[in-house]
Amino acid sequence: MPDINTDITKAAKDIANVAKDATYVVIGAGVLGFQQVQVQRRELSAKLQEPSTLAERVSTVRGDLTEAVHSVDTRVEDLMDRFEEIIERVEAVFAPFEDRLPVQARDVAKQVHVQAKDARTQLRNMRPTSVA
Repeated sequence: MPDINTDITKAAKDIANVAKDATYVVIGAGVLGFQQVQVQRRELSAKLQEPSTLAERVSTVRGDLTEAVHSVDTRVEDLMDRFEEIIERVEAVFAPFEDRLPVQARDVAKQVHVQAKDARTQLRNMRPTSVA
């Protein structure tokens, strides 16, 4: 039978690696999102500098803003999906060890599951509604 300390150490390393990967994904997505917003801001500024009628400008700005909001909402939706995948991966890594834990630790693990479920529910409730 494998040593439980070795298994827990391996699980902790796996969880740390998943968290590290998740951090890199979130930071990378944030940087890409910020750059995309900057490009859209520059394009919008350039369009506002062009001579045209006020009605054309308003129509163009509305369309651009709608596209930008949709783009940001889509990016947020993708990030939320990734977060849920990460949570599922962490739980999958931890699941085999829960049955071997002492009673008190098992109770803590159950509380963690409940809190994780609540966090996912809150995350789902925060999803943008304009993404079709």
